[in-house]
Amino acid sequence: MKKRILFIAVLFVISLFIYSNFKMKQDDPSILRPLLTKVENYIPERDKKNLEVSKVDVAWQLDHILKTFNRITDVLSKSNPDDYSSSINAARTFSLTAGYIPRGRAQSPNVVRPPDVIITEDIYKQLEEAKANISKLKSLDNNANFDHPYFGQLNKAHAIRFIEVHTKHHLKIVRDILNE
Repeated sequence: MKKRILFIAVLFVISLFIYSNFKMKQDDPSILRPLLTKVENYIPERDKKNLEVSKVDVAWQLDHILKTFNRITDVLSKSNPDDYSSSINAARTFSLTAGYIPRGRAQSPNVVRPPDVIITEDIYKQLEEAKANISKLKSLDNNANFDHPYFGQLNKAHAIRFIEVHTKHHLKIVRDILNE
């Protein structure tokens, strides 16, 4: 019985690894376009807040999504592809494969934290920058990279998947704030 459980566990881990490598090799940033449309659709709800879900309002979530998207693109575009070194990171593999980021576990770096006062016009400007960054991401070398504080060095495909998972994570918080 123990051998059977161990065998199933090993198969599961191998399957997860194979799937994660397949999933994270999807390097087409066009998959991010519909997520940006969702961000845009929530802008009119910017002032809504639900303290049972989050200490911050919808505007904070949207601003953070866009800052993260745009800063990652900036760092990737300035990176040296020769500096990329592939490595195994269990947290990255789990999170990016499962498409899941646990709530309230990580602290956002200051560079992607929204200001105390969020101006609607600034959200729209960041949204336009993010839309333009989809084309920029497409043209980057596959080994363009950036260092994530928890997931280590991410290449272009990992970064696109991270942006996708991160955006979905915060859009879920927005839906929960709005009781959708």
